Amino acid sequence: MSNDRIAEYLAQFNQARNQILEQLRRAIVGQSEVLEQILAAIFTRGHVLLVGVPGLAKTLMVSSISQILDVAFKRIQFTPDLMPSDITGTTVIDDNEQGRREFRYVKGPIFTNILLADEINRTPPKTQAALLQAMQERTVTAGQETHTLPEPFFVIATQNPIEQEGTYPLPEAQLDRFMFNIKVDYPSFDEEKRIIDMATRDEQAEIVKVLTARAILNLQKLVRSVPVGDYVKDYVTRLVRATRPKDPTAPDFVKKMVDWGAGPRAGIFLIQGARAMAAMDGRFSVAIDDVKKVAIPVLRHRVSTNFQAQAEGKSSEDVIQKLVETLPEPEIGKYEKKKK
Repeated sequence: MSNDRIAEYLAQFNQARNQILEQLRRAIVGQSEVLEQILAAIFTRGHVLLVGVPGLAKTLMVSSISQILDVAFKRIQFTPDLMPSDITGTTVIDDNEQGRREFRYVKGPIFTNILLADEINRTPPKTQAALLQAMQERTVTAGQETHTLPEPFFVIATQNPIEQEGTYPLPEAQLDRFMFNIKVDYPSFDEEKRIIDMATRDEQAEIVKVLTARAILNLQKLVRSVPVGDYVKDYVTRLVRATRPKDPTAPDFVKKMVDWGAGPRAGIFLIQGARAMAAMDGRFSVAIDDVKKVAIPVLRHRVSTNFQAQAEGKSSEDVIQKLVETLPEPEIGKYEKKKK
């Protein structure tokens, strides 16, 4: 594919992204960063964990996105008594056309394009683990058969950071499967006033479909074709390694406040997220600023702070923010010379 053709497709991508955001603003007030990060994950085949207190329109965001994208959408309300088969499906005995009994697999709600896993931390680890294979390999194994999930496939999970009684925190292996951990914060004064005004009016926001499933798959291929320079890869590698307290390149504040840092998957997701940000802007190359845009949602759940950080009132987000601000950017000239 020629550069001119890619540039043309990227311009169309930018237009599609603007149309999606325009439709979303009919139902969602504010939260522009959150919406942009969710779209970035969708266009890179990533999964998203939304963390926020009740009433911040987390579920409404996901259902609105599913209305704009012409794809199948299902929601599972996670509860303590939910079983793995309630998600993946179950095998039943059924009579066939010849009158004989045979086993038949009944697919669960996970066989969809967008799966909303609501309050994912309200169900035991056994049921949470039912999502692991689906999120990583996009398949579900039942008995001796492996079933492929439809494409595109995304898991968007929600989690309540308060009221932790009777909850089951996600294990680190499962947290690592989420590309982004997105914090949904309170709206501003003006935004909250608009929310109240919209909710008390007796009219429903009309949302128009913008992209089909095939169009999403094509845009995912387009994002993967956006080139990433060696200097950006160098920056990403150094950023990820600097989160590990035992690495020689880690700054003193990381060694002091972090128990363990991010693994290689974080670097992959940083590159993918930065590619999506560049593509959604209609740009043909990834910049360091694109990496910085996605650094916190990618690293937030992959950096574990210790007691010292808690004593100083610092969260993993504060550590990552300081790391992004202090880590020097590589010199582009050095890599241009290497190319020659």
